[in-house]
Amino acid sequence: MHPRSRLFVLLLAAATGVLLSAQALAAVTPQQALERLMTEEIQPAWFAPAFLSQVPVAQVEAIVAQLTSLLGEYEGIVQENGQFLIVFSEGAVPAEIALDGQGRIQGLFFHPPRPRMSGLEDAVAQLAQLPGTTHLLVISDDGILAAHQPERRLAVGSAFKLAVLAALRDQINAGERSWDEVVLLPAEAKSLPSGILQNWPPGSPVTVHTLAALMISVSDNTATDALIALVGRDRVQQYAAHQVPFLTTREAFVLKDPANAKLLERYRKADAAGREALLEELAALPLPSVEIFAQGTPLATDVEWFFNTYELCSLMARVQDLPLMGINPGAADPGDWRQVAYKGGSEPGVLSMVTGLVGHDGKRYCVAASWNHDAALDELQFYSIYRGILDVLAQSSAGR
Repeated sequence: MHPRSRLFVLLLAAATGVLLSAQALAAVTPQQALERLMTEEIQPAWFAPAFLSQVPVAQVEAIVAQLTSLLGEYEGIVQENGQFLIVFSEGAVPAEIALDGQGRIQGLFFHPPRPRMSGLEDAVAQLAQLPGTTHLLVISDDGILAAHQPERRLAVGSAFKLAVLAALRDQINAGERSWDEVVLLPAEAKSLPSGILQNWPPGSPVTVHTLAALMISVSDNTATDALIALVGRDRVQQYAAHQVPFLTTREAFVLKDPANAKLLERYRKADAAGREALLEELAALPLPSVEIFAQGTPLATDVEWFFNTYELCSLMARVQDLPLMGINPGAADPGDWRQVAYKGGSEPGVLSMVTGLVGHDGKRYCVAASWNHDAALDELQFYSIYRGILDVLAQSSAGR
């Protein structure tokens, strides 16, 4: 239930406003500063105070070590499309860096890693080796290009919001609602982050389009619950008939709260009708503290939204042409495609990514992948595999 709009961010620190001097620029260039990070023992003196106030040197060291562990030995740095590309023996990482007037690092941004893959079969093999359970489907207008346990339903986190958007679009197409319809933010829709609307006062007027755009682009949970209330749980349920009741994010958070362990056990033991009957009790309970979910420990991952990859790609096909689906492109490079649509989802123990693509030749693709495990996930490894799949498809679409 947390957004993954940028998959691997270290820091973009605030600019200090110091003018660059010729002497400082001569001391170290941005490329030299990156090379130094990769080849020498990292020193605090290399960083501006504003940077170190937000990110300790130990965190930079850990990320550099993680990149080396994932992608092999460092080989060098090249410039590509206005960015630096840090090249390793088994892949590369696009990076951006900003220096202050004294040649110190004041901003640093690592994009998702791009592992070298021989093809989609390589990606499937890597995904299958991850601990826990995974599924994958890569399809195009030509049919299935790659698959791994595609019919297995896994928890998908906020990727379930595709179902909410699909139900909303049905109503808009039927003339029951419109994108510019103004609704009042209901107090009962207030949920926990991710998002921003949880901080807005109840009764705030917002358009349906704003709710949908926030739900998809920043995975706003309060916007999601407001739309479920507006569209109707039963209408959203049509896209997940296997899952009754279709929970709101607020209901899921309350069930996962360790303080409500007895209620959770009753929910687990109940049949579909019994679970629906418990929803009134859930509504009467307060939201838990967001800190409970910031520890990185998986909590009641059976309280989730479960879909297989065919269902995820079917949902994506229903909504991917909506412009709001491209606000956050996820792991895809928009320059590689005519159109990108994305929705991901995550919580401790759960990762999922769904991308709808249209190549410059007009061919359509969908890539859906999820990973469930009862322990902390190596998010970088999952994202790098997923990005590798997108790169393989981009090269094929471009005829390279």
